[in-house]
Amino acid sequence: MNYWLVKSEPVKYSWTDFTTEGRTEWTGVRNFQARNYLQQMQPGDFVLFYHSVTDKTVVGIAAVSRVAAPDSTAEAGSGWVAVELTPHHALSRPVSLAQIKQDERLGQIGLLRQSRLSVMPLQPAEFDVVLELGS
Repeated sequence: MNYWLVKSEPVKYSWTDFTTEGRTEWTGVRNFQARNYLQQMQPGDFVLFYHSVTDKTVVGIAAVSRVAAPDSTAEAGSGWVAVELTPHHALSRPVSLAQIKQDERLGQIGLLRQSRLSVMPLQPAEFDVVLELGS
């Protein structure tokens, strides 16, 4: 099993939108590195759902439910992909970017090192620390 973090602006697509729908195709990723990470995702992998820009908090956990397939919002043959995610559960307490920055165990988390990347892998220990902070 692998662990990931995806970002979404809550005014465009929030955790509430996601849980209401019950699943989503994670479309619109137009960064090659992020696309490569989407291609590595496998069903059953867990994904932290991060509200970017305004909230700057991890709010829930999703699961990958389908491997990468062509992104329905991209031009045919473009090579852009999307995975299907389903909500697993909300965190008891959202974990803020400030909390992540303050926790020395998360000093190497991709969210801090590559802050503009919208899809990134996490180490199992990083995933566990964020869950601990959010419980």
